Amino acid sequence: MTTRNDRHLTMEALRQRIDAGEVDTVVLAFTDMQGRLQGKRLHGRYFVDHVVGGGAEGCDYLLAVDVDMNTVAGYAMTSWEQGYGDMEFVLDEQTIRLLPWLPATAMVQCDLEWADHRPVAPSPRTILKRQLDRLAERGLVAMAGTELELVVYEDSYEEAWRKGYRDLVPANQYNIDYSILGTTRVEPLLRDIRNHMYAAGLDVEGAKGECNLGQHEIGFLYADALTTADNHAVYKNAAKEIAAQHGKSITFMAKPNQREGSSCHIHLSLRGADGELVFWDEESGARTPLYDSFIAGVLATAADFTLFFAPNINSYKRFADGSFAPTTIAWGSDNRTCAVRLVGHGAGARMENRIPGADANPYLALAAMIAGGLHGIDAELELEPELSGNAYTSDKPRVPATMQAARDRFHASAIVREALGDEVVDHYANMADVELAAYNAAVTDWELFRGFERL
Repeated sequence: MTTRNDRHLTMEALRQRIDAGEVDTVVLAFTDMQGRLQGKRLHGRYFVDHVVGGGAEGCDYLLAVDVDMNTVAGYAMTSWEQGYGDMEFVLDEQTIRLLPWLPATAMVQCDLEWADHRPVAPSPRTILKRQLDRLAERGLVAMAGTELELVVYEDSYEEAWRKGYRDLVPANQYNIDYSILGTTRVEPLLRDIRNHMYAAGLDVEGAKGECNLGQHEIGFLYADALTTADNHAVYKNAAKEIAAQHGKSITFMAKPNQREGSSCHIHLSLRGADGELVFWDEESGARTPLYDSFIAGVLATAADFTLFFAPNINSYKRFADGSFAPTTIAWGSDNRTCAVRLVGHGAGARMENRIPGADANPYLALAAMIAGGLHGIDAELELEPELSGNAYTSDKPRVPATMQAARDRFHASAIVREALGDEVVDHYANMADVELAAYNAAVTDWELFRGFERL
């Protein structure tokens, strides 16, 4: 089997490193509903002798818990009554990589199957692969890149916990957007992350400062959509681990404070199966009708799929006028006030979805964009005129402003159900219900400060 690039390992190369004592630990990992890597660490010898060819298992509750890992009711695939059985971890050998920030450690990412080898439908990787299969049926492939912002704090994760996440010290004390000095101040950490990610098989572009205090972005080269999602999940986990080694902490919350939120702008284009351009007509130097219909579909379904772009209560705090996070559903050419920004030409022609925050699950967000675009292609939707000027003050439809509104649109959408299937829709609607119930039961600091004495 060929590897994704020369920094990934074949299974045979991994065996050889284990035999030579260069690798003694293999991480089996899948991405859960919340976008986190979950799995187990195996001794290298056990991995070779028993897991390769034999497989491994994990409890099915891993796709049916809240962010605190509490088992919760309402999921059809698992419950106390069903006994919380196992899922099979199916190794994707194309994802084998070294984790150079950890000693003698490699990782393999996995798909999830039931004992009868049926895919676990609510698995985020399965959801994306289904949409990629729909593209393949039409002779199309998706190329994507994710731009993930983060905020760095001088406090360790343990210190942040003890402080109740209050009064944390950001790594920069002022807006350092594009500032070389500002990134130099954090360069020991940023450089470690960049170099470790390159060694782990990611194609690193660079790092830049952002607007919020201590906010940065490390960029990666685009790839096919599945590779991009796999790499995104590895990077997000690795950045936290490397920050912890530096005695610092990183958050990917969409809105960690009242300043600018952290985004995950997603760039997407389609190619033919042999790499030919389908979004751009070189002869006329213009977008193709297929590109326009794809964008029209993304816009038409944006509100229905917002739950996959903004999957947490906190996600919706980011949508604020004049914040560079969109509040209306419109498209424009190189217009950062719009939800969809079209950039590039020729092979670089692509859409940028500006709705997702840094807390988005990349598999789900990419699946939603592809499903929406395919709806536009299949229905031959016409692309509305572009928005010129300030989308924040336009009369365009609004991005759902709350998780409840997004959940209701998602659950009721016939387009979403046709694209994803009832099992997936009901599963993720229940995830939203669990979060909403937990949030509605919480008494916040805002309420205490607002009302303890004065009400």
